Amino acid sequence: MIAPMTIVDLKVRRATIEDLPQLTALWKAEGLPADRLDKRFQEFQVAAAGEGSVSGALGLQIAGSEGRVHSEVFAHPEQADALRELLLERLRVVMRNHGLCRAWTQLASPFWHRNGFQPAGQELLARLPPAFQGDPAGWSCLTLREDTPAAAISLEKEFALFREAEKQQTERMYRQAKALRVLAVVIAVGVLVLILGFLGLVVLRNRARQPRVPGAGSARALPVLAGAWCLGAVGGVGVGGQATVTSLQR
Repeated sequence: MIAPMTIVDLKVRRATIEDLPQLTALWKAEGLPADRLDKRFQEFQVAAAGEGSVSGALGLQIAGSEGRVHSEVFAHPEQADALRELLLERLRVVMRNHGLCRAWTQLASPFWHRNGFQPAGQELLARLPPAFQGDPAGWSCLTLREDTPAAAISLEKEFALFREAEKQQTERMYRQAKALRVLAVVIAVGVLVLILGFLGLVVLRNRARQPRVPGAGSARALPVLAGAWCLGAVGGVGVGGQATVTSLQR
C-alpha cells in the first residue's frame, strides 16, 4: 500500500491491460459495475507507482466534442483530493488534444465544483450527448471552449496552418536530402580525383628514382642492329657466292 507522503512519486498515465486486475478490485470495492467497465478500461487514466501499483483511477468517455468524467476510484480515501488533482491535470491534456468543448460529470465530490464544474441548467442539458444519458443523477458541466461557428472556423484554420507547416517541413527536408546527395557525389568525385592524382604522382616519382644506365638506349637498339647485320651478312654471302661461281666459270 502506498503512503500519502509518496504521492509525489506517482505517475499518471493511461491504463493498460496489466492494470485491469487492480482496477477491477477497486471498482468492486466502490460498488461500480466492474463487468462493464473492464471492457472500457482504455478510457481510464491511472495514478500508479513505479512498480505498477495503482493508487487511483478516473474515466473519460468521449462522444464527439463532449467528454464525461466518471468512475473515480482510490485505494486510499485520504489521498482522494490529491489524486483527483493529478488525474484532472492529465484529463485536461487529453480533452484538449481531442478538441472537446465540454466535460460533464455526475461525480458529487466538492472537488469538482471547486475546479470549474457547475450544475447544468436545462438549456445546457439540451446539449448532453445521448451516449451519456440514462442516469437520473444531477449533471455538472465544465466548458472547455466555445463550440460556435467562429470557434470551429478557428480550429479549422489552426489545422490548415498545421498541415501547411507540415508540408513546408517535408519540402525542406526533401531539399536538404537532395543537397546532401549532391554533396556526397561531389565529395566522392573529389576523393577519386585525389586518389588518381596520388597514384600518378607515385608512378612519376618511381620512374624518376630509377638509375639511368649509360648506353641503355644503344643497348635497346642492339637487337635491331644485330638483326639488320644478319640480314646484310646473309645477303652478302649470297652475292659473294654468286661472284665466286662466276669467276670460276670464267
